[in-house]
Amino acid sequence: MRKLLTVLLLIPSLFIAAQKKTNPSKFAKLITADDLKNRLYIVAGKDMEGRETATPGQKRAAAYIESQFQSFGLTPGNNGNYQLKFPVYQDSLLNTSIEVNEKKFELDKDFSVNVAQCNNSMFRVSEVVFVGNGTDDSTGNDYKNVDVRGKLVLIQPTAAETQARGRRSFAAQFARLEAAQKNGAIAILVVANNFPRSFKTNPKGNMYLSAFQKAIRPNQFLISENIAKEIMGGDYAKAKQGTLEPKSYSANITLNFSKETATLESSDVLGILEGTDLKDEYVFVTGHYDHLGKRDTTIYYGADDDGSGTVSVLEMAQAFAKAKQAGYGPRRTMVFMTVSGEEKGLWGSEYYTDHPVFPLDKTTVDLNIDMIGRIDATRKQGDSTNYVYVVGDDKVSTDLKPISEAVNKKYTKLELDYKFNDPKDPNRIYFRSDHFNFARKGVPIIFYYDGMLGADYHKPTDTPDKIYYSLLAKRAQLVFYTAWEMANRNDMLKRDIPLETPGRF
Repeated sequence: MRKLLTVLLLIPSLFIAAQKKTNPSKFAKLITADDLKNRLYIVAGKDMEGRETATPGQKRAAAYIESQFQSFGLTPGNNGNYQLKFPVYQDSLLNTSIEVNEKKFELDKDFSVNVAQCNNSMFRVSEVVFVGNGTDDSTGNDYKNVDVRGKLVLIQPTAAETQARGRRSFAAQFARLEAAQKNGAIAILVVANNFPRSFKTNPKGNMYLSAFQKAIRPNQFLISENIAKEIMGGDYAKAKQGTLEPKSYSANITLNFSKETATLESSDVLGILEGTDLKDEYVFVTGHYDHLGKRDTTIYYGADDDGSGTVSVLEMAQAFAKAKQAGYGPRRTMVFMTVSGEEKGLWGSEYYTDHPVFPLDKTTVDLNIDMIGRIDATRKQGDSTNYVYVVGDDKVSTDLKPISEAVNKKYTKLELDYKFNDPKDPNRIYFRSDHFNFARKGVPIIFYYDGMLGADYHKPTDTPDKIYYSLLAKRAQLVFYTAWEMANRNDMLKRDIPLETPGRF
């Protein structure tokens, strides 16, 4: 009896030892260029309509991914469901108007609004205060010695701000709103130089993730010079030149804005392969399946971004499932998760990491894939047909890089390019995909990326015919081998590097 008990006690350890000695190559080879191609022509096909978050196309893509997880034998990852659903909100403009001294002005001809940023209101005021550029920070204070509490303010941006684009422009707008709010203004009129507009205001506002705001900003109306002149008269010329001091003007002004808000729905899709002796610890393999959707009848297919990551997650899930069916299941539980809302602001991964199904302190790693099917035309060194950018392996855990490099050296022999680990990276790639939401919670991450920010990035021409499928397969195999090692090693990855968090802009 004692001998039998000893043998029985040895079985688990012998099984684990056999697991670790198993060569994963035969399962990695199940990830093929042909299979990836077949899947990508579905995910980035016409029927998915660009997979924009909270649209029918996104829901069809989610249903396809769920069906694949189910066919592989993966169990549902969200308490009996494959999909983890979350609410998304979108505003629709009902009405907006501006009148100055009983003179009515037209939307798009003389003013415009950001539907998502404004709140329902009707103001009738008899005074407006000009506050220059509307600055109140370390560079200057246009509100000094001016009382605008409960008042409407008018702002003339500097020429530099008017010409700014992208992040710089957004930063200036946000700072202007903060300054107006801090000083108690009820609404803002900002002079812009692009009226009348050649395009119409979209009555549908941008989608957003949270229906509740920490602070309600003043409504902001962009106005034409005609409206500014109606209020300020001849003083507007000085305001435009930047030579006019803050000043109050008497004018009967009516500002109206009304909208309604619809509650939509999106989802992450999770498939689970339960582990053995370490099943209460987790290895995540992630990629976002959403893209930009349609603009009128034009489809933004998103084949590389991130159809390539989505189909790679599917292929890895199938390879791990077949390994388990052959008796070589992972020690840790594998979680294959495709998320939506990445293009809107990393929403799906934010929702998951704020509402985790599995404990984040037991999540040893997130291996995230976002665009691994193309070649970076700006990359001048090395072999452009045999590389991948590895991002974030120098953060959170000192275990990441040694494991990543050892696995690559043994199996795939890709050129691992660390360009985007540079703290001075102007593109700030480390902060721009779903791995970051895991990292901000202290979970070690590696992000795999092809560097394709030019060419067809975020254009309708990001199509499946432009993918390098053999290279895509090899990159996906690298992630598979890395996940295999992390799922079967004895210890969870250390968390021994202080977290790096981004500034506002």
